[in-house]
Amino acid sequence: MPNLICPSAPPICIGVPVYNGEKFIGLTLDSLLAQTYPNFEIIISDNASSDNTEAICKEYMKKDKRIKYYRNEINLGAAKNFNRVFELSRSKYFRWNSADDICSPNLLEKCKNMLDTYPDAALCSVNTCIIDERNKIVKFYEDDLNLQHQQVWKRFLLLNLKLGLCNAQFGLMRSDVLRKTKLEGNYPGSDMVFLAEMILYGKFIQIPEFLFFRRFHASAFSSLASEEQQQAYWDPMTRGKIFLRTWKHLFENFRSVKRAPLKFLDKLSVFKVLMQLVVWYRKKMLQELVWGTQVFLKRLSFKNCMIC
Repeated sequence: MPNLICPSAPPICIGVPVYNGEKFIGLTLDSLLAQTYPNFEIIISDNASSDNTEAICKEYMKKDKRIKYYRNEINLGAAKNFNRVFELSRSKYFRWNSADDICSPNLLEKCKNMLDTYPDAALCSVNTCIIDERNKIVKFYEDDLNLQHQQVWKRFLLLNLKLGLCNAQFGLMRSDVLRKTKLEGNYPGSDMVFLAEMILYGKFIQIPEFLFFRRFHASAFSSLASEEQQQAYWDPMTRGKIFLRTWKHLFENFRSVKRAPLKFLDKLSVFKVLMQLVVWYRKKMLQELVWGTQVFLKRLSFKNCMIC
């Protein structure tokens, strides 16, 4: 990972990946600039937006020197853009914030205090309010990811059993731990794999307060219906490729455990958990394999017909 912690950098960096976010980016930046803990920077990576996002961000950058704005020449896909904001950071702590989500003024302060207090914690998150495009709360979501078990395998197992909306991805994280991971993968559900890798390196702390407001709306990623649409969102270059979600996730989980610098017995225990997950998901894995084979054969048949 190319980035290193810089002593002169502020303790916290907030990475804001954005693509055509003119509708909500102003509200997002307002909520971040209103934090009670003021010593942070905001790094925005614009994924070649075609709307008014660039002008809005540059206007905010003029008003507050803590904001830095970068623009990609082409749309790199969500995964690479998420990773880019971290790679541009130099702070001790890092937090992702989507361009349409907002947070309470004391979120940073409370999360930082927890990480300062508990050095063996890799991530600190809060409870989440799901909001709509009018800022109305539609659901209170308790992630239940206060995973402070000493045994790595137990943290890993509980995380996989409890993961839902992956709101913990927007918690405050230690940059030195984050740097050890593969960050976001270019496939749907990579946030689940990412969090499963983070838990190998440290405990998760959760503050039982609703301080994060995650927006679900018509143009959000969560509204993409098909697997193909989601795949194109994460990486446009892989559009149309056959994607077996459960197989991919488990394969990447195995790779994460293999490269993690765990003690032999700890690594063996986590591998046992993964084998148990394979048993639990065997029906779904078989269904995906049948579906993938059918799609492959249809495409092959169509290609042969075109040649004939």
